[in-house]
Amino acid sequence: QLIKQKTGKNIKINEISLDDKVTFDLLSSGNAIGVFQLESSGMRDVLRNMRPDCFEDIIALVALYRPGPMENIPRFIACKQGHEEPDYMHPMLEEILKETYGVIIYQEQVMQIAQILANYSLGEADILRRAMGKKIKSEMDDQKERFISGATDNKIEKDKANYIFDLVAKFAGYGFNKSHAAAYALIAYQTAYLKAHYPEYFMTASMTMDIENTDKLSVFSNECKKMGIKILPPSVNHSLMQFDVQDNSVRYGLGAIKNASQQSMVKINDEVKKNGLFKSLHDFAQRLDHNILTKKNLENLAYSGAFDEIEPNRNKVFSSVDILSNISSSAEKIKSDNQENFFGDEFE
Repeated sequence: QLIKQKTGKNIKINEISLDDKVTFDLLSSGNAIGVFQLESSGMRDVLRNMRPDCFEDIIALVALYRPGPMENIPRFIACKQGHEEPDYMHPMLEEILKETYGVIIYQEQVMQIAQILANYSLGEADILRRAMGKKIKSEMDDQKERFISGATDNKIEKDKANYIFDLVAKFAGYGFNKSHAAAYALIAYQTAYLKAHYPEYFMTASMTMDIENTDKLSVFSNECKKMGIKILPPSVNHSLMQFDVQDNSVRYGLGAIKNASQQSMVKINDEVKKNGLFKSLHDFAQRLDHNILTKKNLENLAYSGAFDEIEPNRNKVFSSVDILSNISSSAEKIKSDNQENFFGDEFE
């Protein structure tokens, strides 16, 4: 929405290319702060080592990065980088396991292996998948007998069939549903695409989403610095309630100022939209209701630098809090009494 509002471009996120080199370069660099599912420090390390270059790699990573399957990540990376040869267990399984470099990752692969090697029907394969997940010995014994019988019918040696079953059972215990992993991976890719192509818009939107989370805002601020994106300080004249893109930079939102009243920040924003920029502290105090100019609000606005454009001396603003509040009260009284200000415009 921000990109459309600022640039006029209407990005149809579900129609973007899934083989965008710029996006994969960003992921391969580990620059994934803010990217769905991929922003933890551990995940970013794996991205740097894996260097994903196709959408299927992201699906695999989402499925692998969990307790249990994580032990297979080094082998997956080694095979992907050509340091080790994939083990497909049997030539008939290469087509199924080629995408994951011989590592069984998905429940669907378990079902396909049973179908191809042991002539399981789809229904039988699903029962096998569930049995392997539950690890109930009696069920597993029945399934092993059925698997070996079907495999030997396909002229696969009994010892080999036994070996494959045990290996598949080990993986199947924590196999992930590929369709689930693909759904997560798609959102991960889409967010990475936006970060790669529209970095300041992506970071602005991310900061708005976490506007009340100070720790997360600090992480995003540091990320902006690393990416060379300037963060403009909050401003009573130029900030919106949310974070905004201004001059190819991220403008801090008034709504993110800690301990300042959200309702009061909205009224400051509305006053600028309605009657233009504030010209001075005196102008600011005169135009806003007394209940907005509380000591707490004014002090936090001063702390944040929101007055810097109209008064760069923050200490001066901070020490003038009571005076500003009095000016606002006087202006309100004059308005209500329909009288002219005794001090006129020269009062400072």
